[in-house]
Amino acid sequence: MGFYQDQVVPILTHLAGRQKNLAAYRGRVVPAAEGRVLEIGIGSGLNLPFYSRNVQHVIGLDPSPKLLAMARRTERWQAGLVEFVQGSAEKIPLESATIDTVVTTWTLCSIPDAPGALHEMHRVLKSGGRLLFVEHGRTPDPNVVRWQDRLTPLWKRLGGGCHLNRAIATLIEGAGFQFERLETGYMRGPKIMTFMYEGSARPR
Repeated sequence: MGFYQDQVVPILTHLAGRQKNLAAYRGRVVPAAEGRVLEIGIGSGLNLPFYSRNVQHVIGLDPSPKLLAMARRTERWQAGLVEFVQGSAEKIPLESATIDTVVTTWTLCSIPDAPGALHEMHRVLKSGGRLLFVEHGRTPDPNVVRWQDRLTPLWKRLGGGCHLNRAIATLIEGAGFQFERLETGYMRGPKIMTFMYEGSARPR
């Protein structure tokens, strides 16, 4: 799985992220970021065009060298706005209370220790900072959940560790966040993959 994980999954991730129906989610969430921003799982840099002038600096964290190499070719990097860091969300290489906004889009599904990563996001946020997120995950429909649970073990192997069945809202609250806004619903496509969580939260 080494070659597949290191070389094929990043390309699939980039292609999946370029779907036009995802741009609306990015457009609603990412422009709200401000100040010093940490983007968890920056991937190939698809969120970069959506950041506003209220952002002073973006630290883009990702474990994949291939995706980071793709992100470095974006126009925003040339402008010096972004610093790219290879690393894990479970051990964010930043000091506590140094970030104004954490952004995560379609990332929590694939982090091995999602609760640990969310606690790290909580740690690095300043008092009054915000977590902005768009994620897919566990549906409230019991019939669909059964399929999510059945298919997740196989899907994790094919999709770079992606879980179909993570209860994102529960994970975020469990890490010490309080929601400012939370919207859920299905995006067009197979229900097992398209139940979305979108919103913002602040550390309690």
